[in-house]
Amino acid sequence: MARINALSPDATTGKSKEMFDAIQGKLGMVPNMMRTMGNSPAVLNGYLSLSGALNESSIGGKLNELIALTVANANGCDYCNAAHTYIGEKLVGIDVVSIDAARFGQSKDAKIEAALIFAKEVVATRGQVASSDIEDVKAAGYDDAQVAEIVAAVALNIFTNYFNNVAETVVDFPKVTLVNQI
Repeated sequence: MARINALSPDATTGKSKEMFDAIQGKLGMVPNMMRTMGNSPAVLNGYLSLSGALNESSIGGKLNELIALTVANANGCDYCNAAHTYIGEKLVGIDVVSIDAARFGQSKDAKIEAALIFAKEVVATRGQVASSDIEDVKAAGYDDAQVAEIVAAVALNIFTNYFNNVAETVVDFPKVTLVNQI
């Protein structure tokens, strides 16, 4: 049972209602995570703003989704694991093998795997990565802007993982088993 209520989009007013209407128009639904964040328009707006900005990042939607899966599994977030499995496969077109590997921070593509390993290290060290970790991800072909985008993607996903873990948000995507990787 959720520990923070998910608002009904039909019964919500004000800024949260405006954001719910925009989400409904874009996704055809308002996922429970966003309905729960809507208790605070500032929280929902902050999530939507950073998420929207990262949708324009140079690392792209596919890597953003794979990072989300790596981080969700590192943090034990059932909601995000299910949501990003669905989004990755159905909306971004990522194959099931790549999705499954990303849960462990792995990929058949060496460059993507370097980003996922770096993302896991950011989570595991709470951002206190070694210089060699930065050197490794850059050696794989990522520039300073892309390293910053990977860190931002990790931070966004830590936020949503922690939010959903605290709220015990009801999963409204097909459930997927978490892997314990850290």
